[in-house]
Amino acid sequence: MKASVGQKLQAGDEAPDFQLHSTEGIKALADFKGEWLVLYVYPKDDTPGCTQESCDFRDSQLNQSLAAQVLGLSGDDLASHQGFANKYRLPFPLLSDPELKVIKAYGAYGEKNFYGKLTEGILRSSFIITPQGKIAEAMYNIKVAGHVERIIKRLEELKQA
Repeated sequence: MKASVGQKLQAGDEAPDFQLHSTEGIKALADFKGEWLVLYVYPKDDTPGCTQESCDFRDSQLNQSLAAQVLGLSGDDLASHQGFANKYRLPFPLLSDPELKVIKAYGAYGEKNFYGKLTEGILRSSFIITPQGKIAEAMYNIKVAGHVERIIKRLEELKQA
């Protein structure tokens, strides 16, 4: 199954391909073939919720404890990502998608309620991608508090299945 642009992804869908500039050079989905991957999409570098989420991923040791690679993705440019990654010592690549093509392909862009006002923008989302490049779990409109713990728990379940 292949999701169309902007459509919400579901378990079993092919993960949309990407090749983007990152804080660690150009990264592509193919670079992670054979590995579990957690791709989290966040609205903006150096904002309270996005900083907390990124630092939670940093502190989780997901990479070591569950052998999963972590990638952050937002529409910010590479200079912003470099400053953000350096400031918070983020040990994983941050992907830059200023044209929002990949973000939209993952269904992580759309209408959201921002303090009672409907706006359009990046939806905080996370995806667990199998070593075969399939979506194992797609999470949309997530809350930051406890999110990384939920990812870890779900990844453990998926690896035991």
